[in-house]
Amino acid sequence: MQNIHRCLAAVVVFGLSLTGAAQQGTSQQSTPKLTAKPPASAKTGTVKLTKEQKFVIDTVRMAVALPEPDPQDRLRVLSSAAEVVSTIDKKMARGFWNEGARIESELVRVGQTPAVSMMSSGLVDCAAALNFVENLPESAVLRAEQSLIGAITSCPKQTLDPVSRKLDAGLEKSVVAPRALMAVMAAQGAGSAWSQHHFEKMFGALPDPRENVAEAENIAAMYAQMSGSVGKDIAAKTGLEFLTWLGKQDDSALRALSIRITTGAMQQALGDEGYKKALESDLLANATVQNAGEQREIERPQPEGVSILSAMGNRGTDQTERLRGLPATQRAREAAASGFASGTGGDRQQAGKYFDMAFSAADEVWDARTPELNAAAVVQEISEAAAQVDSLNALARAQKLRDSSAQAIAMLAVARVVASNGVTR
Repeated sequence: MQNIHRCLAAVVVFGLSLTGAAQQGTSQQSTPKLTAKPPASAKTGTVKLTKEQKFVIDTVRMAVALPEPDPQDRLRVLSSAAEVVSTIDKKMARGFWNEGARIESELVRVGQTPAVSMMSSGLVDCAAALNFVENLPESAVLRAEQSLIGAITSCPKQTLDPVSRKLDAGLEKSVVAPRALMAVMAAQGAGSAWSQHHFEKMFGALPDPRENVAEAENIAAMYAQMSGSVGKDIAAKTGLEFLTWLGKQDDSALRALSIRITTGAMQQALGDEGYKKALESDLLANATVQNAGEQREIERPQPEGVSILSAMGNRGTDQTERLRGLPATQRAREAAASGFASGTGGDRQQAGKYFDMAFSAADEVWDARTPELNAAAVVQEISEAAAQVDSLNALARAQKLRDSSAQAIAMLAVARVVASNGVTR
């Protein structure tokens, strides 16, 4: 099963008709009012914007102008807006990025993990990225891990040394951000003095094992990446320290996997004889290996998805009764898939019924959302499906969602489809 967002690219997409779509769409939906003025660059620049590009600019401006009381939602909107508009108006995109970077920094400062990272957008203003890193509390490096990786990737000259110092200060407080450390070591070079020293320092500063179970696999991956680049004595010492740390966790498939990754890397770095001698020298690490348990499949969260092919197979058969009995999240996605199948098959009236159901279910999903439920992804998926059939009609539907943040996310999803599929008409 694949979700709509992934499947749409594999299906033949009919061209968007921005001039006649309103007449071909469902009669119950009104044409959206595109009242925002085109950007100044469109008036004074030498490159004239196409109709589709103007649609994208106007839609992005309207979406960003909507209020988002939740800073996490505002960050989502700004990140999506910057991505959508970046190929048309880089100055506008940079403005969104700068505002988003400030919100991202504030979220980390107050103890939250940002829902998305502007640092990973590729639109980084390096001065703002440097400011973000310099004002980051050392205790927050794990929460800001993705942001730090993005800063290093986008602005290595400006941020590599400051990020290195922040991670070092975090280690002093037993705050370990293994993926960020891997990124810095890759940038510094595995054989650099910094990488060699901090690899050893990290395993001597591991945090509470029971409170950091989710980080075990990342730490094991870091050990596997670096253990062959350090001296055998350090590879043995750090491997034993990590195995002892893993031994303090409860038995789980993730713990067993981390043990296997670590012991495999130790054998490769030390050789069979060196590995054997290392384990014999540490009773606790040896006991961890002996009690690792059988290899088990790790249960990872699976995103809900629907099959476009299944919806295509049901085209021509009314699915509304079946869909009404589904939970809101599944109903939204499956109704949107059926709307896409019907609409691209030429039945706009039936598509409209399905999209009515999908957007109504999206309102339910948004109202009942929790940190575990990615309501934004549901809104984005159904909006993209609707936009593939009729962009103007999809925009009108997006503007009628009950929550302003959901409206903005949906409108940007429509703009994304137009930007990718409508620019060449």
